Amino acid sequence: MVVRVGIVGYGTIGKRVADAVMRMDDMELVGVVKQNPDYESEVAVRKGIRLYTYEDKVDKFERVGIKVSGTVDELLRSVNIIVDATPDGVGAENKARFYEPMGLRAIFQGGEEAEVAEVSFNALANYDMAIGKRFVRVVSCNTTALTRLISAFLLHGYKIRKVRAYIVRRGADPREFKKGPINDVVFNPATVPSHHGPDVMTVIPSVSIVTMAVAVPTTIMHLHMVNIEFDGLVSRGEVIKVLEETPRILLFNSSSRKFESLAQVIEWARDIGRPRGDVFENAVIEDSVTVFQNELFLMQGVHQESIVVPENVDAIRAVMRLMDKWSSIRKTDEVLGLITEGKNYALA
Repeated sequence: MVVRVGIVGYGTIGKRVADAVMRMDDMELVGVVKQNPDYESEVAVRKGIRLYTYEDKVDKFERVGIKVSGTVDELLRSVNIIVDATPDGVGAENKARFYEPMGLRAIFQGGEEAEVAEVSFNALANYDMAIGKRFVRVVSCNTTALTRLISAFLLHGYKIRKVRAYIVRRGADPREFKKGPINDVVFNPATVPSHHGPDVMTVIPSVSIVTMAVAVPTTIMHLHMVNIEFDGLVSRGEVIKVLEETPRILLFNSSSRKFESLAQVIEWARDIGRPRGDVFENAVIEDSVTVFQNELFLMQGVHQESIVVPENVDAIRAVMRLMDKWSSIRKTDEVLGLITEGKNYALA
């Protein structure tokens, strides 16, 4: 079965999901929805992607010479599933306006409230819960990274007492020139816990997690400083082995391989030929991995622009019942060029 996919929203996440879907042999990208004609619209058309817009905006595109293939309604009538990659809150509006009345299945992003979907999704943590569901929410970049890290240990049979995570957020994505602190550290938000911990619990309800966050003037990546307390002693060697074996987690060593900043992680991705320099994996700083009896401390980088892309692909497969969890994760990773060497795609 080849699933016909439409994408509403063609920005930071939407265009990456579009590229990923086009590479999958069990999916067909029918088209994407844009509200305004801009350079991203032109790029989409040049890539051969069919562009759709709202009926009252067709003239705007045609006036600047950007060809549209039709209206939103026409796209929605010709797909099996929608990936909604619109700004925060718009997905919920689209659900009520389009997806529910038309009987469509939809994947939402982490900017939406959990209530927009039947399941908040992370492939490693709860793929099976999304199988056959109509509405699924792929959690945010920070929640995805934390959930992957926690799942790595749960999948290897470790019991976790609690998690404490301190998040240094990028101020804005590189393309968002009107956002972010310029010369400041912003309490983001100035409450404890930040929303990230409760969001992790929408995927893994059993975990005890508290998070705090600040935003700083950078566009590169987020940085997490994580403390995990286990129910029993662990060794650094055990932790390293777990991280090495878990898909979508990579170790970056500063002492031997000279990874000393997150900018170098992005540069590594560019150098190995990743599109846009995307880092789809959790970038765990190996030298930071420290164990005291039953407590683990580590730092990890999170590339906010791309980390949720594999999850969107897997969510499509789960909703459409295309394949089982590990078959989907392996297929997604191999096609998108994630590092698969040494990874275990048969974790219990």
